[in-house]
Amino acid sequence: MGDLGDIFKAYDVRGIVPDTLDAARARSIGAAFARTVGGPSAVVAYDMRPSSPELARAFAEGVTGQGVDVVMAGLGSTDMLYFAAGHLDMPGAMFTASHNPAQYNGIKMCQAGAAPIGVESGLQEIRRLAERGVPDTEGARGSITERDLLTEYARYLRSLVDLSGSRPLRVAVDAGNGMGGYTVPAVLGGERLGELPLTIDPLYFELDGTFPNHPANPLDYANLVDLQARVRETGADIGLAFDGDADRCFVVDERGEPVPPSAITALVAVQELAKEPGSTIIHNLITSTSVPEIVREHGGEPVRTRVGHSFIKATMAETGAIFGGEHSAHYYFRDFWRADTGMLAAMHVLRVLGSDTRPLSEITAEYTRYAASGEINSEVADQEGRMRAVERAYSDQARIDHLDGLTATLADGSWFNLRASNTEPLLRLNVEAPDAAAMAKLRDDVLAVVRA
Repeated sequence: MGDLGDIFKAYDVRGIVPDTLDAARARSIGAAFARTVGGPSAVVAYDMRPSSPELARAFAEGVTGQGVDVVMAGLGSTDMLYFAAGHLDMPGAMFTASHNPAQYNGIKMCQAGAAPIGVESGLQEIRRLAERGVPDTEGARGSITERDLLTEYARYLRSLVDLSGSRPLRVAVDAGNGMGGYTVPAVLGGERLGELPLTIDPLYFELDGTFPNHPANPLDYANLVDLQARVRETGADIGLAFDGDADRCFVVDERGEPVPPSAITALVAVQELAKEPGSTIIHNLITSTSVPEIVREHGGEPVRTRVGHSFIKATMAETGAIFGGEHSAHYYFRDFWRADTGMLAAMHVLRVLGSDTRPLSEITAEYTRYAASGEINSEVADQEGRMRAVERAYSDQARIDHLDGLTATLADGSWFNLRASNTEPLLRLNVEAPDAAAMAKLRDDVLAVVRA
């Protein structure tokens, strides 16, 4: 198969179809996946991209060539695939490129029980075997069985968060032509499991992997404009935006204003701590300082970790944490096999809102304490050199740590984190401070060094 380094990333496979990812490569990766994870069966699902069915079928052929059976779940969100891997207790593969443009596709893989497969937990071995080529087994091929898991997924989520007692809520949802258009009606609508006191106002629920309306990337607030307008026009109580594979969810309040993911992390953490007081909550190092503060105030134990789902999930397993959240709107639940699910986070927010007479903006104001910059990218030729220059500039006025890139914490509580991209010549900066003026000054000062 040759070198596959162009498509194997830190946590998944991602490439352009058919230039760097095609059926032949998918088949080879499927065989390597089966050989690496072992077991008698694996589950495969795919998103709405035009290339996904063919790639998923080729991957399944590679798996069955190793004598391993495949449960083909068909269309699904990434968190539905994680549900399948946990519920069925078998390894899984999801064909999606998440929020990337239409020409991309990729594979997110996991062990049985939805345990992560990343560069340090099997992905390198899969790449090595796929590049070398894995011959088919000399024994019997595995079988492919189709199974619709959408109802079971929806029923399981509803068992974790009961919305039946909510006050009536009008919920605007922007699926971005992604998989939220498939899963939201099943989970929050009345299509399969009966009505909830929610009126769902759908935007772009038509599954279309060419993304004709806007990119399915709500991390970029430019892609929230339509949802914000719909909330304001209709008087909706809340807006929800899902990314392409619907494993992340962004929240807009009744004013049409985005709610920071750190505020959602804190809100959900409080709900989970109410169920199990004293539990551990995971947050990555660029989540707002308000998160560990609020966790401690509610009797929990905050644990700080690196950015990335494999680190979050590993730390959750080590600590027995009940919940974890990231700035990028990935939310992880122990009761969901420690996997990330934007749908379950959205349900927690809906439950809080539905049990309170206040508008969402007032509720989430309790969880937003500081001014944050959001992630700012700078293209630089010498990542290491610029990082060293920033560290020299702040070494005598800040507490420095290197858990993930460079984090500097100043005496007034302001902090910044500077991390190098794994795939591009970029440095990513996040800044937080007690107020907007202090944040802007620190942000500009650090950027001046980064871009010098």
